Amino acid sequence: MNNHTRNLLALFILIVLSNPLTAQKDQTKVAHPAFACTDYTQGKVFIISPDGKLLWEYPAERCNDLWVLPNGNLLFNTGNGVKEVTRDKKVVFAYESKSEIYACQRLSNGNTFIGECNTGFLLEVSPKGEIVKKIQLLPDGMEGDHAYMRNARKLSNGNYLVAHYGLDKVCEYDPAGHLVGEIPVKGGPHSVIRLPNGNTLIACSDHNGEPRIVEVDKAGKIVWQLTKDELPGIGLKFMTGMEVLPNGNMVFTNWLGHHQFGKAPHAFEITRDKHVVWAYSDTTITQTMSTIQLLDTKGNALKGNVLH
Repeated sequence: MNNHTRNLLALFILIVLSNPLTAQKDQTKVAHPAFACTDYTQGKVFIISPDGKLLWEYPAERCNDLWVLPNGNLLFNTGNGVKEVTRDKKVVFAYESKSEIYACQRLSNGNTFIGECNTGFLLEVSPKGEIVKKIQLLPDGMEGDHAYMRNARKLSNGNYLVAHYGLDKVCEYDPAGHLVGEIPVKGGPHSVIRLPNGNTLIACSDHNGEPRIVEVDKAGKIVWQLTKDELPGIGLKFMTGMEVLPNGNMVFTNWLGHHQFGKAPHAFEITRDKHVVWAYSDTTITQTMSTIQLLDTKGNALKGNVLH
């Protein structure tokens, strides 16, 4: 190999490794189209292209939850509210509250499910912004604090799954608000997904210094988990958003607040056997990514088959 060939090869390797979407060892095996994500610190929602370029952004204070709807609009929380925004940045749904809000979900009937952190209310809000259902989790006269609730979801059976972040537990409530199940989870559960097999996938924060992902079966037994230092070159810092893909792979966001900025990828995808196939580490656009949804995911969020 002559010097000219060696120089060209070195330049090619440098270009590949410097791409934020291919910086991890196995990232080149899966190429994703654009993805939508939230940035809690900057207070923004982004759409980012496959090559890491910013395609779209919108302000969203303390944003932790986001959905890409079948019509292409984005639904997300905004600190003390929830908005649905079109790609041309027109607001077509809005709800505001005095309470902090970290959970939202568009339901199949067109209403929007919202979890209010401080009040402890689980709400269903009509497209006109009217509250059509309210469930009160806290006793009369009592309010939750900043850590009472993070992610929450309405399930296909009508029940509600709630991550009680500051209480170290995930609870399931029936349509009337009665407790029907409880999963103790050390470390501050942030996000929850009820899987098709009935198990529950939980993302845990850094409360006890052991951020992780756990899957718990119906009996409360941990059947799968990803711990802090299991992945080569990817340390878990504060696990937040999740998406389970149709092929069984899982995508996680790794929140880099609490002085962790730049110390790990913002997001990554792994197989069930913990093989890293994709990661996103660029710090020029995002600072603390708190959730993500891939735009190539097959499924309809309104029918419950986008596991996010």
